[in-house]
Parts: sequence; C-alpha cells; structure tokens
Amino acid sequence: MELEEFRGILAEALAEGGTQPLLRLTDEEIAILDPDSLTECVAPTPRLTELSGQEREWVYATALRSLVSREAVEVANIDELDAVLRAASTDSASGEAAADQAEDPGNTPSGVDLDMRITPEVSLALALRRTAARALAVEQHTSNGLTHMLVYVHGEDLYLVERVTSGGLHVFTLASSAKDAADMVLLFVDPFEVADKDGRVQLLTPEQISQENVGRDLSEAINNALVVGQTVLLADAPGPLLTTYATEKALWTVYVAKPNAATGIQARPVGKNTLRKMITKLITPN
Repeated sequence: MELEEFRGILAEALAEGGTQPLLRLTDEEIAILDPDSLTECVAPTPRLTELSGQEREWVYATALRSLVSREAVEVANIDELDAVLRAASTDSASGEAAADQAEDPGNTPSGVDLDMRITPEVSLALALRRTAARALAVEQHTSNGLTHMLVYVHGEDLYLVERVTSGGLHVFTLASSAKDAADMVLLFVDPFEVADKDGRVQLLTPEQISQENVGRDLSEAINNALVVGQTVLLADAPGPLLTTYATEKALWTVYVAKPNAATGIQARPVGKNTLRKMITKLITPN
C-alpha cells in the first residue's frame, strides 16, 4: 500500500474514533523491533545509553521475552526463540555475553535469526515515526531530569505523538487533530497549568540573550523556572524555536522565528490559549 493511501485510511478511522492511545514500548523493545531507528530516528533511547555492550545483550533477551508474552510479536520458529532465551540466560549467569553481538541490536541475543511477525499496532507506530516529513521535538527539563515528546506530522488530521520518559519508556498516541496534539504538548511544557494571561511582547536580539541582558522580569522567570521546555520544528527548512519557562505563577515564552536570525526574537508571558495557538501553528502543515 502506498504511504498516502495508508495515511488516508488511518485518518478516516481516527475521524470516527478520535484521538486515542496506541501502545507503549521500551528502548530495548524498539531496539529489537527496529534496530536501524536507533540511529535514524530523532527520538532518544535514554535507557540504552546507560548500558554497556554486555548489559545490552541481556536486556535485549528480556525485551524479546516481553514482546512475545504480550503478543506484540509472533515468532514462527519458536524452538529457535527458546534456544535464544536459554543462551542469553546462561550468558547472564556466567557474565560472558558476546560483546560484538551485544553492540549490534540488529542481532537478537546469541545471533539467531528469528521469524518475527509484528502486530498491526506496533507496525503502525514504527512506520509513522519513520515517515513523517515534519516533526516537533520537545524537551522538558525539571528537577527530576529530562524527558522528551515528539509529534510526527502526517496531515491536518493525523499525528503520532511519542512521549519518551527518562527511563526509556515510549508512550505512543494517535491524534486526530492539531488541537489534540497541541494540547498534549501544552500539558507537557506546562504540567502545573500556570499559563495565566498574555503580557507585553519584548523584542530581543541574539546579543542580549548571549549576554543575559533580557530584563528583570524574564530573568526572574528563567532563574525561578520549575519546568523549562525546548520546542523545535524539524523539517527540510530549519523551523522556529520556542522556549518556555514555567514558574510557580506564570509561563514565559521566548520565540525565535529563524535560527541564527538577527531579529525575530520575541519574549512574553502567555496564557493557555495563546500558548496553544503557538504550538498549533508549529505543527499545522502549510
């Protein structure tokens, strides 16, 4: 099936059922299902970056077991699967997993080729995260660490939203409108819902930002922010950058129209409706 036809059918189904959760996968499960995506997709895999090559061999075996038990994949050559899991268990006990296999997620543990069939939900998530021409990448910085959200834009009525926790859990949602996708991003950058009302627009230059000469109000917001959001549009042409600073009482935005531009930087406190409009504009196809 052609990609556009596939998108059209999916959008029609979403129009009837509305925005809905799709599935959850871990870093290591994605490494088993789509190893090339570890280097070809923008979504991070924070759990895998913390593991040694040997440790990856063991967690891949566990991930494979989890996928099969949840019926996310079906393995036709089940005897080979059993041999893989036994070998991985033996390696784990002895501490002698093969490093070259562990560093290559394209190989299942012990290097055995498995005949895996993926469920439609898993196949759908992996396909949509690979084929979007535009994506919104959002980072959320808090005292608890760094988490991510990706919005893959496939049309005005089809968006895949992927939230990645600091522990490497990927939560996928199908959104049927830009508003629904924007609302998820809005709650991500403003989890305490402090965006209250719009304030005066303050024009800034790159020099002012580099010198931290941005005025008292914005400086206080930056220094007292509980949640900092970094949102950038990924497309063929470099997209705008939106930074948010959520304090206990307000939310400030710093909007950069074009990277490295001498002008076009705007800062102001915003209300919920304005913040939603800014995010919606970023993910709405031209």
